[in-house]
Amino acid sequence: MKKRMSKLPFHGTPEQEVQLKELIEAHKGEKGALMPVMQGAQDIYGYLPLEVQTMIAQGMGVPVEEVYGISTFYAQFALTPKGQYKISVCLGTACYVKGAQKLLDRISEILGIGPDECTEDGRFSLEACRCIGACGLAPVLTVNEDVYGRLTEKDVDDILKKYMD
Repeated sequence: MKKRMSKLPFHGTPEQEVQLKELIEAHKGEKGALMPVMQGAQDIYGYLPLEVQTMIAQGMGVPVEEVYGISTFYAQFALTPKGQYKISVCLGTACYVKGAQKLLDRISEILGIGPDECTEDGRFSLEACRCIGACGLAPVLTVNEDVYGRLTEKDVDDILKKYMD
């Protein structure tokens, strides 16, 4: 699955920028330090928008393309902000053949966002994942730590209503 950059404007704080600069300074010149700096930056900001990737590249003296390449290669890095409610729809084989794509489509329709996007108010983010290991409950979606299984497209509305109030 190809990662997409966020369409939402970046809202980093001065405090976050100071933390990132301190992190970069602590690792500057260390061999193999780019990954730990990127991980730390994601801890600070919650994701790695292009603005943060650019700060990392400049601070570490590497091309921004290298930072972007790493951030898109490793699944641990997010290029879009995560919402207060992180919705993940499993598209692994068992879930997919039992209609997971319909669940994903319905959520997208209700929230007005696609996979790897966040609503403008920051309440919901949506992702499609490969397998969460609950194949016996297929199709499955999660909202933060809550797991919902054996779903149909009709179940989506009621599930989302729980988080919209």
